[in-house]
Amino acid sequence: MARLTLPLLGIMFLCYWSVVAATEHLRYKDPKLGLNARIKDLMSRMTLEEKIGQMVQIERLNATAPILKTYSIGSVLSGGGSVPLPRATAKDWVDMVNTLQKGSLSSRLGIPMIYGIDAVHGHNNVYKATIFPHNVGLGVTRDPDLVKRIGAATALEVRATGIQYAFAPCIAVCRDPRWGRCYESYSEDHRIVQEMTEIISGLQGDVPITFPKGVPYVAGKDKVAACAKHFVGDGGTVKGINENNTIIDRHGLMSIHMPAYYNSIIKGVSTVMVSYSSWNGQKMHANHELVTGFLKDTLKFRGFVISDWQGIDRITNPPHANYTYSVQASIEAGVDMVMVPYNYTEFIDTMLSLVKSKVIPISRINDAVRRILRVKFQMGLFENPLADYSFADQIGSQAHRDLAREAVRKSLVLLKNGENADSPVIPLSKNAPKILVAGMHADNLGNQCGGWTITWQGSGGNNVTAGTTILSAITSAVDPSTEIVYNENPDAEFVKSNNFSYAIVVVGEPPYAETAGDNLNLTIPEPGPTTITNVCGSVKCVVVLVSGRPLVIQPYLSSIDALVAAWLPGSEGHGVTDVLFGDYGFTGKLARTWFKTVDQLPMNVGDEHYDPLFPFGFGLTTEPIAAN
Repeated sequence: MARLTLPLLGIMFLCYWSVVAATEHLRYKDPKLGLNARIKDLMSRMTLEEKIGQMVQIERLNATAPILKTYSIGSVLSGGGSVPLPRATAKDWVDMVNTLQKGSLSSRLGIPMIYGIDAVHGHNNVYKATIFPHNVGLGVTRDPDLVKRIGAATALEVRATGIQYAFAPCIAVCRDPRWGRCYESYSEDHRIVQEMTEIISGLQGDVPITFPKGVPYVAGKDKVAACAKHFVGDGGTVKGINENNTIIDRHGLMSIHMPAYYNSIIKGVSTVMVSYSSWNGQKMHANHELVTGFLKDTLKFRGFVISDWQGIDRITNPPHANYTYSVQASIEAGVDMVMVPYNYTEFIDTMLSLVKSKVIPISRINDAVRRILRVKFQMGLFENPLADYSFADQIGSQAHRDLAREAVRKSLVLLKNGENADSPVIPLSKNAPKILVAGMHADNLGNQCGGWTITWQGSGGNNVTAGTTILSAITSAVDPSTEIVYNENPDAEFVKSNNFSYAIVVVGEPPYAETAGDNLNLTIPEPGPTTITNVCGSVKCVVVLVSGRPLVIQPYLSSIDALVAAWLPGSEGHGVTDVLFGDYGFTGKLARTWFKTVDQLPMNVGDEHYDPLFPFGFGLTTEPIAAN
């Protein structure tokens, strides 16, 4: 027996040290270790190639598990409308994300990738997800608690598809409604935008009181990493031209466009996306002074800075004309992760060459990778890299649709209600014998939701996703005995000859996103004006304007009995009828100035020559019928 004991002890001794060695080898995977210790241990093991791979974000169309494994790719994204398959389910999404994630986990160091998506008014790329009002409407509510709840609901629906990162919120301060992204902005007033950064606490969770300021924070598996965008001045470009030049002095930039970033960083925002635009002629993607000097060094932001889609390519004109320069300028400026999204081998090769030739110092690479890993470790991605189907029932849940409906009714602004306060048109009677519903937006869910809905640009029609059109909501709201006649664009004779009690006319803009939405005239597209003229000239009418911004309405105002700015309300049309028929009162106040003519633009509250049709803060109120 004694002879067997010594060899047995030897084997046990060897086993013990192999376990110790294995544990030591996986120190960065030990959740009991401190965040900085884990980051330091992992980075000490990474090759230059692996570090550069972490700085790359590629589009899902370009991504495979072997590519993620081979190149140690840090992130994957879905661009607008980039889906696993048409009308993909939560399971389809989870399976796709997990397949890619398993590629990352099988790499030498097993660093999980983070998957990003534009969830900018709900999880808007996903079929049957709840589509909340766009930010232009949410700013009207001036209700930080509401947007926090919307953030939490959005996070659940995003996590239901296995995705951990949302490119939201847009905290642009839109100073000119001619900009095609103005509906992504909460207000022309930075103070409202600052209030609305509370959505970050909904998306990521509330930062603990003792948590260090500036460090990214994501509370758990039902939360996502958020992204404050687009740094900085994206809403101030000349004539509202997308991706253009913001001409403003430093004081103006800091006092109008920068403040919401202070709030975002205090709330622990994980990432900041750089703007395509320029500040006084210098591209933001190449602006070291603001990205590194101010955002990172002065504001002490400790998350990672991400480029916009091909944002570094657009440093030059034409884009990609001198890619080596674009890579060098953006990385030296302080961009940590690059949304490539396709030519990842060119980016990696260019980066390797620039670092090996000592053009870009390794310290800059280490800073970028440290920031990326900080977000991944902090949000628990190393402990829970793979998703399951447990949140699948959150997609378009009734609770989230009810929340969206609440947001709609709080976001509407009543601009006119009869000729005087003694003869209001709204609330409308639910018991009218016969009513007319007209306009291209009355029975069109796609128009109602706007851009960034299922596809990048959005599209009209009722096959886009699941939801309730304004016409359907009207049908549900009125008494069953009321006859509803729907005619998209009736002529005046039809209206006069039908003895309608009143008409509801729903017109506005078609869906658009980004540059496609830039518009120098801001008129209501035809046949909207014709419909207003034909209907409102013949019967008492309420016009509901569905648009991403104020439009030219003054020429028709005298013939309109009641006017409602509905913005882009999303999938829950019942929110519109809730206030039209008096179940709830109108409470919304303009968060944007409503101009008379485009010649006045840009015109914002506080300007010296301020002569609006409806001023910032304007909005008539009504009382719910039950309260009368």
